[in-house]
Amino acid sequence: MLVQSAPVYLSETAPARWRGAFTSAYNAFVVIGILSATITNYFTNRIPGWGWRVSLGLAAVPGTIIVAGSLFIPDTPSSLVLRGHHDRARAALQRIRGAGADVDDELKDIVRAVDEARQNEAGAFRRLFSRRYRHCLAVGLGIPVFYEFTGMIVISIFSPVLFRTVGFNSQKAILGSVINSMTNLASTLLSTSVMDRTGRRPLFIVGGVGMMLCEVAISWIMADHLGKHQGVTMPRSYATGVLVLICLCTFSFGLSWAPLRWVVPSEIYPVEVRSAGQALSISVALCLSFVELQVFIALLCAMKYGVFLFYAGWLLTMTIFVAAFLPETKGMPIEAMRSVWERHWYWKRFVNDGAHHDGRVVADEGTD
Repeated sequence: MLVQSAPVYLSETAPARWRGAFTSAYNAFVVIGILSATITNYFTNRIPGWGWRVSLGLAAVPGTIIVAGSLFIPDTPSSLVLRGHHDRARAALQRIRGAGADVDDELKDIVRAVDEARQNEAGAFRRLFSRRYRHCLAVGLGIPVFYEFTGMIVISIFSPVLFRTVGFNSQKAILGSVINSMTNLASTLLSTSVMDRTGRRPLFIVGGVGMMLCEVAISWIMADHLGKHQGVTMPRSYATGVLVLICLCTFSFGLSWAPLRWVVPSEIYPVEVRSAGQALSISVALCLSFVELQVFIALLCAMKYGVFLFYAGWLLTMTIFVAAFLPETKGMPIEAMRSVWERHWYWKRFVNDGAHHDGRVVADEGTD
């Protein structure tokens, strides 16, 4: 529930010009949590017998903070207007923007978007699969699917296994994971600071190309030292090279797909299907994550270095997809996102056709 609601909440409450930074902050705190867990594991690994209990028990700390913090935040103005609480929506928006801010125009845009949403009485999921929302569904599902095939989720989770494969002992393998997590945090913070200036598309493309090149290089090194010669480990210099390449790959990932997979799906859906669309995107991502985590070790053993070429091929595909089919959403108010799709060379046909169809339906109902 938190994975679905937090990005949508941040997207709906953030000012348009800073929405990327606010929403990607969710990913930044996830990375901080991963880094904290990795450091904890590094030290508790030295405690024989019960060190894992300490590591597992400390997971209750962030959960307690989240539950306590949720009691002090207001509901989003869009959600309140959608449920008919206009006065509470104004108060919430005023609280979020500040006591001296003029919120009248923004509130009118929210009310207008909700009024348009109510013209169609079909359920959210039924509307989501209609032609009018096909562009949102394609991008909203494409991004989480492609995210899983960057290969980074298995690299981040199984990095100790990878480091042991290239020759590090157990403790040094965990230390390599700590270094990798720190690299991820640095790139995530950099992405958060520049996202609303550079836009989403350039970060997607630069990060995708960087990851692809790094994974091809990792595959080449592992093929030369673990594949052809049937070696169990590799020379220290090459093992260090793999560590550097994994960190560079992680840096590219943290700069692009890691934060943007939360930002873009949370801002592209119209208010009437936003919760349903985000729920579908997260559900697909979690199902793919589960499958990928179950099969990665088997893939690594069967394909060896080829597993990185497999992911590199997907990175090429997803970079082309972003370049061709993802419109730039930087600085656009979330209630006016429709205009972004109307200007896109391909998706505009679905937006306009869907609008004309809805207009005919409303006209026919009025005639009846």
